[in-house]
Amino acid sequence: MPSTKPYLIRAIHEWCVDSGFTPYLVVQVDSHTRVPREYVRDGQIVLNISPEATHQLVMGNDEIAFQTRFGGAPFQVYVPVAAVAAIYARENGQGMAFEVSADEGAAEAEKVGAGETAPAEGEQTAEAIEERPAKRAAHLTRIK
Repeated sequence: MPSTKPYLIRAIHEWCVDSGFTPYLVVQVDSHTRVPREYVRDGQIVLNISPEATHQLVMGNDEIAFQTRFGGAPFQVYVPVAAVAAIYARENGQGMAFEVSADEGAAEAEKVGAGETAPAEGEQTAEAIEERPAKRAAHLTRIK
């Protein structure tokens, strides 16, 4: 039976965009996740996945991929859906959290043929990333 996780991620993303909010994606980074390593904090990265911050956004059942800019340089981001820890609106913190297991992320990435991570490059600022909030939003619903 297919997981509901990718459908819920797409639904929250659509709700954010339709409401004029900025959708943020919290990702548990591992060897199958392609993101700039210099922006990873405590094993996670928070990505702005709004239409203004992304180009060619594809939110499939197994992966989320898009092109964005980090420090002014283009970067192709790849995130296995299994590695998504949360999606929420920056403006009000409403969204949904998910459990992420290391085994699930690795298995999902192998299933879709993910490549190695890209090397860290660029400046210390990015247009498509924000620091993770100091506090986790207590109102997010964690699902398995």
